This record gives sequence, structure tokens and C-alpha cells, in this order.
Amino acid sequence: MPYFKKLLELLKTEREEDLNAYIRQTETLSVAERRANGLSWYPVAIRGTEMSRGDYLTVELERTTHQELPHQLRFGIPAVLFSNHDPKNDRLEGTIAYQGGNRLKLTLRTDELPDWARDGKLGVDVLFDNNSYDEMQGALKRASALVDQGLESSLLKVLLGNMKPAFTELAPGYVIPRLNEMQQQAVDRIVAARELAIVHGPPGTGKTTTLVQAIKALSKQDGQQLLVVAPSNTAVDLLTEKLADEGLGVLRIGNPARVSEKLFSLTLDGKMTAHDGMKAVKALKKQAAEYKHMAHKYKRNFGRAEKEQRKALFDEAHKLMKEVADTEQYIADDLMDKAQVITATLVGAGHYTVRDRKFGTVVIDEAGQALEPACWIPLLKGQKLVLAGDHCQLPPTIKSNEAARAGLSTTLLEKCQALHPEAVVLLEEQYRMHQQIMQYSSNVFYQNRLKAHGSVAGHLLIGENSALAFVDTAGCSFEEKTEGTSTTNPDEAGFLVKHLNLLVGQLAASYTAGDFPTVAVISPYKQQVQVLKAMLEAHPVLQEYAHKISVNTIDSFQGQERDIVYIGMTRSNHEGTIGFLADIRRMNVAMTRARKKLVVIGDSATLCRLPFYADFIAYAEQINAYQSAWEFAELD
Repeated sequence: MPYFKKLLELLKTEREEDLNAYIRQTETLSVAERRANGLSWYPVAIRGTEMSRGDYLTVELERTTHQELPHQLRFGIPAVLFSNHDPKNDRLEGTIAYQGGNRLKLTLRTDELPDWARDGKLGVDVLFDNNSYDEMQGALKRASALVDQGLESSLLKVLLGNMKPAFTELAPGYVIPRLNEMQQQAVDRIVAARELAIVHGPPGTGKTTTLVQAIKALSKQDGQQLLVVAPSNTAVDLLTEKLADEGLGVLRIGNPARVSEKLFSLTLDGKMTAHDGMKAVKALKKQAAEYKHMAHKYKRNFGRAEKEQRKALFDEAHKLMKEVADTEQYIADDLMDKAQVITATLVGAGHYTVRDRKFGTVVIDEAGQALEPACWIPLLKGQKLVLAGDHCQLPPTIKSNEAARAGLSTTLLEKCQALHPEAVVLLEEQYRMHQQIMQYSSNVFYQNRLKAHGSVAGHLLIGENSALAFVDTAGCSFEEKTEGTSTTNPDEAGFLVKHLNLLVGQLAASYTAGDFPTVAVISPYKQQVQVLKAMLEAHPVLQEYAHKISVNTIDSFQGQERDIVYIGMTRSNHEGTIGFLADIRRMNVAMTRARKKLVVIGDSATLCRLPFYADFIAYAEQINAYQSAWEFAELD
């Protein structure tokens, strides 16, 4: 079918670009450089081994130095154990079966560790993640085949625009007192939907709360098992915890991003560990390991009798491991059958434990950040689909500009909202921002439909009379600089830090150390974030409040909020070039993180080339929130 043929071509382009980027990153880099880029753990120490599914060996590894470095090693992705004595030859590929803190478990495609693993200098490298692309490609091909054979479900017809979504005319049976009118309407629409319902949740409108109540209502309604997914582990963790708090039987497939006892107890691994049947499994594994250990004693200089004895021991170990696999499968199936809700990432929904399961409803949260091919992995398992998210915030991450331009950047959420507006409920009341901070975003992105709840509409910092400030650096000669592929503006950063210092000084008299407001300092550019961090660390007064101040890029603050948000726009040049500041959805995320005070610092002469910024500056002037940096010339 042409629809899926195009998606497959776009996915192929994206895969090639991603692979080329991976090769560029890894082929020429030393282990220290790979480690700095988050692609390696080195050195690592072996902390234990155990036999696992299919007679493979799972080895537990711990990184022993550089533990503070961020990394890309995570559950389910391919990785390789290597020895730095001879990394080209001494290497074993496998899959990460668990990652938490500074430990991970790597399931290797072997039944014993090679001799070189005893010689130290071991490390783990991330391999290119073909598995995710294979899962997406497989789902698109299955969907295409269903259409070609005329076997598509009503849901599939709705998603492709060949049918309108239907809703049952039920009287609302799930009135939830804690929800506002639009949140309740969203729950009613989800419960009544036969194929598709969409919750459009702008910043601070309680989308997660609404979704959790809707999932609870669906579980009560038909008793069918639900599959709840999101693009990131962090989003899946949040939903998993909140659903468990509501008393639902939740089972988390895969590995949580955060290592917490509570979350681990909700995972398949955690539940299996606590299952009665695991005592027998442990005993069988121990026996199998002993047989293998005995067999390995016959490694060198043995005759025919020893050879037969060795084979008999291996056969016995294999037989026991087959029994282990069958018992573990039985326990996993038992736990899966009893769960009311199964949660996973989009790609995690292709995990062997859920591969052949069908669900009454599939819920995709953060659908505005979800790559469409990844959405087809879970949605083919359900009769009904609920999409929740906000296409006016961060888009999916796409490596290939060509694929993005050709349509891969358009999400399933956007397509469905355009095709089926009758399935959409917009959550209109927000509980985060002062009216002044909310209003511009509401005008530009949400048809001026957002309302600030009474509890936040007028909340200000003590002693402040305005929630918004645009500080214009035009004419100050704060010129941007190019650093590799990133942009910095040290003069603007210096001004921002001085301005923040002034505000902190004013607030210090009104707040105790414990209840001092939280602060986010945001820059769209990674390199500028580093400049800002260095300046803040060198500032003695601000260091006293360091535990209250976070500095990072826009993407890292998605889903978060702070009392005070500073945005340093960084770009300042005579050509009016603003690079990816032109992605106004990103700026929507940055501006809507603030609860009580938003300070935007930028060069109007550069920014005003784009109507979005020209209109924002006009809005700031209209509410008397425009200032020139020259007004702060005496700052030191």
C-alpha cells in the first residue's frame, strides 16, 4: 500500500543516516573519546555470571571509573564486551538485559566466557541499534499486508482516513470529582470511543492525571487488558508509578530509567524474582552451572572416556536449562495474564513477552514526540487507540533532514488531529503558569483557548509585580561565536548571570533558604549551556543557591517546571540568522516551564526577522514587560 511504502522509504533513509552517524562517531575514536561521547563504559569489572534463555550467558558488569559521565547504554540495545588488549579480535556481542546505576547485565551469544575476559582492561561499547529499526520496519510491513489483503481492522481504516471514528452513546458513568470539565470530557470521550480518541494536553493542563483516570475507567469498563506506551523510558516510568498508585495491577516491560525499589517491583524481572516458582528455577540453574563447571575441567588433554563424560555433562546442563526456560516462560505468562495494564516503550512493545498479545485498548502517551513508524509496533496489537500529547511541543528526534522534510517529522498525532477533529479533546485549563506567561503561548499555539486556573493565574514571586520580562540586548555588541557545530555568546551569558544575581539578591530578603524559588537557566545551544554553567560555578553569591538552580538545554526540561525560568537566546548577528530557534515548538516548551517568572534575554534585531519573536516582543511591550539591557548598564 502506498501509505506504508512511503513510510518504509522514509524509515530506510533515516536508518542509513543514523548508521552513518554511528560509524562516523565510532570508527576513528579512541576508547576515551567513545566514553566521553557516552558510547562506552571503560573500564568495567565482571561482578557475576549466570545462564539465561537459550543457553546464553548473562554477565553482570560494573563501570569502575568515570561513573559521573552520561551514557547511551540502556535496556534492550545491542552492545559488545571487548578487551582493550586486542579490541578488534577480543570481543563478544550481546544485548543489554538490565541497566541501573553503574551496573548492567549483558546477555552474550555464548555459553562461556573466553579466556581473554580474565585479563582485565574490559569495556562495553554500544552497537548500532538495528533492533529498533527492524521492529518498526516489521510493524509497517504487517500493517501494509493487512490492508493489501483486505483484513484491516476498523481502527486501521480510521487511521488511514477511510472511515470516521465512532463513539457509543453512553451516559457518562465515570464522574471523577478531582477532574475539571475538559479533563472529565476527555475521559468520557476515551471511554465512549470505539476506535480512536485523542487528548491534546498543552503545558500544565494535567494530561497525565487525565490519562491515568481514563485508563482506570477503561479497565473497569470492559475488564480487558490495556497496553500503555510512550517514546521514552522516563514517560513510561511516570505512568507506571501513577497507575500503580491508583491501585491498578501494572506490569512494566523493560528496564526503568530510574533505579527505584518501587519501580523495580513493578517490572517483569521484579515480579518474577518475587514469584514462588523462582525457587525451583534457582535450584535448576545452580545444578546446570555445576554440570557445566565439571565439564569445563575436561578442557585439555583428555581421551575418549573423558570426552563422552564431558558431552554427558553438557547434555545434562542443556536439559536443565531447557526446563529453566520453560518454567520461566510459564511464570512470565502467568504474571502477564494477571496484569490489568502492561507498560512499555514504543519499541519495547515488540519484546518477546508481549509480541503475540492482543489488547482491548492501546494508549500512546507523549505521542507528539513519537516517530510514526514506532507507533505501529504497539497499535497493531489493539482494537482501540488513545493518543495523548501535544504536537505544539517537542517533535520526535530525527537524524535525517531529508527524511524529516519528506514527512517523517509529521507525527501520527498530527495526522489524526487533522483527519478526525471530532476525536480530539483539548485540555483548556492549566495549573502551572501565571496568566502573563501563558497568554502568548495560548494565542500562538492553542487558538487562545487556554485559561489559567485561579490558583496560578496571579501568582507572583514575593515583591515582584510582573511575571514576564523580555530584556533586549540589541546594540550591546553581544556578538555570537561559533564553536564547532554549536553557537555561544559569552557576553550574553555574562549579562544573564548578572541579571539573575540581581533578582536573587532582591528575593533573598523575602525567602528562607528552604523555600527559595527554583530556577531554570535554559539555552537552546549545548555549548552555551557549558559557558553558563562555568560562569555560575564561578559566582560566589549564586553558588549559595546552586541546589535551586538547574542549567540545561530546552529538551532536557520537557515535562518539568520551575518557579523562575531564564532563557538566553544566544543568537546575535547582523544577518538575522537564528538557526534552529526557528523551531518555535521548542521555544513553546522553554517559555512554558515557568510558574511565576519568565525572563527572556535576546537581541531583538536578530530575533525579529521571524514573526513569532517579533510578535512576542510586541506582546511584552503591550503588557509593560519590555526592558533594554542598557537599563542594567551599571550591573557588575
